[in-house]
This record gives sequence, C-alpha cells and structure tokens, in this order.
Amino acid sequence: MSAQTKQPFAWHGTLERNVIILGVCAFIAVLFGGIVEIAPLFWIQNTIEKVKGVRPYTPLEQAGRDIYVREGCYLCHSQMIRPFRDEVERYGHYSLAAESMYDHPFQWGSERTGPDLARVGGKYSDAWHVQHLMAPRSVVPESIMPNYSFLAKKDLAIGDRSAQLKSLFLTGVPYTKTDITRANDDLKAQAGMGDTGDLATRYPKASIRDFDGNPKRLTEMDALVAYLQVLGTMVDVDSAAAQEHLAREKGR
Repeated sequence: MSAQTKQPFAWHGTLERNVIILGVCAFIAVLFGGIVEIAPLFWIQNTIEKVKGVRPYTPLEQAGRDIYVREGCYLCHSQMIRPFRDEVERYGHYSLAAESMYDHPFQWGSERTGPDLARVGGKYSDAWHVQHLMAPRSVVPESIMPNYSFLAKKDLAIGDRSAQLKSLFLTGVPYTKTDITRANDDLKAQAGMGDTGDLATRYPKASIRDFDGNPKRLTEMDALVAYLQVLGTMVDVDSAAAQEHLAREKGR
C-alpha cells in the first residue's frame, strides 16, 4: 500500500489534539442531543397525566421540604418507588409521575442509604418521627442517621411565605391568590397556632395539628414532620392504578 494512501478517520487525530475544536464539537453534540430530547415536550399537550388528589404543598409542608433539602436528606433517602415487585412489596405502590409534578426540585434521590420515603406519610405517628429525628438509634438500632435534635429547639423562620408561594406560582404551581395572600397565616394555622379558616378546603388531606409535641412553639421540627406526614397521602393509588389500566386497555 502506498505511503500516500490516506488512512480512514485521519481527521480524528486532529480533533483529539486540538482542545478548542474538540470542545466546540462536544458542545454541538450535547446541544443537538438536548434539542432532540427537550423540544418535543413543547408540542405535547400533556407530558404528565394529571392524577386526582395531587395538590401543591401547604406553606408549612413547603417549609418542611426546604429543611429536608437544606439538611441533605435526599442524599440518603429516595422518593421514587420503581415498578419492581421487591420495591412495591416493601414500600408500596410505585410512584406516579404526577406525584412530583409540583416539586421544585424533585426529590427522587440518587441512592438509598436509608429507606425510600415516597409513601412514609401516615405510616408512623408524629411522636415516632420526632423521636427518630432526635435520636435515630432509639427507635431503629441499626440506623446510621445523624441526630437532628436541634430542629426541636429552633424556631421556624416564617419570613415572607407569600413571596415564596408567588415564586412557585411562576414556575407553574397552581396556588390561588388566597393561598398566596394567606400564606403566613396558613403556616401558623396548620400547626395549631391560629384560625384555620378554609385551610382544609384549599389544601385537601392537610394535617392540622401540633406536630412536635410542643404546642407553644412553632419549630423546624413541626415543619419537617408535617412534610414527612404528607408524603404519599395525596393520591388514592389504587384508583389511579385502575384508571391507568383502563387507559391502557382503551389504547390497544
């Protein structure tokens, strides 16, 4: 073979040796891939099928969720049950996409050092959660979770919850004007520290009570337990599963 003969893909050597050209080509490849995956979503009317019962978090639940994120709980606990037999038997019905449609960001998690929490709401009492957060090994001897006793001693910073709900509204969370206006009052009322008004009507299945065992104070423990107790309780998963099955049958 002649020395003059060009080797196939000889241009690849140039690409690998020139960091600028390689970077530009990598950017174009990622850009193209992103467009192919994301663009179709703008032309699909319903990317997530709505499920009856899913609602935005109450201000107190949202505050608890913020604490959950702040403390990095998602690093050890997932909130997504996959549709596998072993997971369903252990944690409950598999997660529905609609259940996290108002989560910003979602809390699916990346690993499970501890159990999945997607359906932990109502599984244990408030007192159990408080004790578990304060001294994990007192209720689960093999637990490696850190103690979070400081949450019961730290008053919840209320701030301007109306501004928070307004920001979430701009991302697509369907809070009403009343929800936004009454955010601070709703937060206190859910913890048993004010007039609840129509809170239960605007937020179906919201638990309204003192959560940390100390009705005289509104603490971060109240907020976090309120959040944990709502996880997986909004949707009647059996009805949703039957609805899903019926839709599949119609599509055949």
